[in-house]
Amino acid sequence: MKIDNNNVVSLTYDLYVTEDGEKKHVESATTEQPLVFLYGAGMMLPKFEEHLTGLSVGDDYSFSLTAEDGYGAYDDKAVAPLPKDMFGEEPLPEIGSILPLQDNNGGQFQGRVVSIVEDAVLVDLNHPMAGHELHFNGTIQDVRPATEEELEHGHVHGEGGHQH
Repeated sequence: MKIDNNNVVSLTYDLYVTEDGEKKHVESATTEQPLVFLYGAGMMLPKFEEHLTGLSVGDDYSFSLTAEDGYGAYDDKAVAPLPKDMFGEEPLPEIGSILPLQDNNGGQFQGRVVSIVEDAVLVDLNHPMAGHELHFNGTIQDVRPATEEELEHGHVHGEGGHQH
């Protein structure tokens, strides 16, 4: 079966980013812990899925995505000051630590502490891979039609997916 919309895809990958002209390994999905997702449901980067279209079980793949096709360009304006008093009695976070944050609509996101200044903690709200070219290689492990329930819920159920 070839990868197409409404299929559950299981794959391995190694992800590298280009940093200072060299490829740096970022993360992997292994045979023991593959990435499992509902293809075409908007869960993955669109260009990532585009490169997988038509592949079958056992096919190897290797491709790169520009920063714009990945997580976008790095935005210097996405570094925001958080008032120190919002941390209350807690010790201030360390530089490099990841803070769980929430917007006014309840949306959750993360920010990385980049520095601490006189009255604020400066947090980088860019995606950690923003501004990086992404390089993927791996193997398609399994492709199957999604169940009606998976299509209704918009995600994979069972092994490698969501458990209800």
